[in-house]
Amino acid sequence: MPVQLSIEAGPHDGLARREVARRARVLFDALDLGEAELSVVLTTDARIHALNRDYRSVDRPTDVLAFAMREGELGDVGSELLGDVVVSVETARRQAARAGHEVLHEVTVLLAHGLLHLLGWDHETAAKDRRMRAETARLVALAAEPPRELARARAAGPRQKKAPR
Repeated sequence: MPVQLSIEAGPHDGLARREVARRARVLFDALDLGEAELSVVLTTDARIHALNRDYRSVDRPTDVLAFAMREGELGDVGSELLGDVVVSVETARRQAARAGHEVLHEVTVLLAHGLLHLLGWDHETAAKDRRMRAETARLVALAAEPPRELARARAAGPRQKKAPR
């Protein structure tokens, strides 16, 4: 199974395991990651705070962390392992409330964002940030499509552009 979902301190209201896993698989497939493996962890502020402190030396919680397995000294060993995306459900819930949308949408945004980081995307410049935000939005839109609509769109194949008049 290319996507492994772990839920700590759950279940969490508004985050059905089956739907979160489906959305993670849609993101994974949309990026054409083939045989790669991804671990997704939904956790608490306390847990992500500890991870952020221990691995990034930032002593506070954050919304999402991405731990790439294809980077560093052993990045070429076991290249089927893409990495881990860890999401704080508590932070996602607060961000969703501020933005006026559901926690499932916010978690999907954070999953897409973390997955892009695993693939080497970053947002250290304004141009890279715009590009990453656009790709995140594209992925979130795909993941949010109802399963039947997504299946129909895939079966229909790529859309044909209309010829200019």
